[in-house]
Amino acid sequence: MVETKGLLFDMDGVLISSIGSVRRSWRKWAKMYGVPDAENYEIPHGMRAIEIVKSLRPEIDAQAGLRVIEDIEVEDTADLKVLPGVKRLLESLPADMWAIVTSATHRLTVERLKVAGLPLPERLISADMVERGKPHPEPYRRGAELLGLRPDECIVVEDAPSGVGAGKAAGSRVLGVLGTHTLEELREADWVVDSLEGQVVMVKGDGLELRFTAVR
Repeated sequence: MVETKGLLFDMDGVLISSIGSVRRSWRKWAKMYGVPDAENYEIPHGMRAIEIVKSLRPEIDAQAGLRVIEDIEVEDTADLKVLPGVKRLLESLPADMWAIVTSATHRLTVERLKVAGLPLPERLISADMVERGKPHPEPYRRGAELLGLRPDECIVVEDAPSGVGAGKAAGSRVLGVLGTHTLEELREADWVVDSLEGQVVMVKGDGLELRFTAVR
């Protein structure tokens, strides 16, 4: 059992799986922009699209490149799915005690949550709302601020090493979720679970009580 005052969730790989869309979309974008071996391109998970654009094609207008990949990803939602246990867990949480902190843009976040049938949180930090993305601590510091809390009063829920690093750098404890990365890759997390299915969160006073079965 672990107590906290707020939960900060990453989106892709924690709440929903959009890996098929992400892979198809970025390979399509890479082909459009002449990236070598575009058909086999694998994006670094947890990195903001604007930073991927800059790394792949530093000579182009980054904002223009971002708009193109955003349009492609918004249109490709064929195999997007909610991950196990997520809907029940989110529905059990008071709206003012959780937020989503994602490396996706605001537009893409809203579209994916809508397609997935998940509630749009009252509190959201997206990639285009921060100056520096994960693994910098800014996104999770901002998420905690939205809840009116300090980062050390929050638990971050993450599936990617960059997100785990961002949460730890912000001063939060981190619950890692397996799926996109291995247990070893999530070694910096305080705890790791197989999924959010079966994990229980209960309101206790002005905070939350988490009960979960950790694999580490």
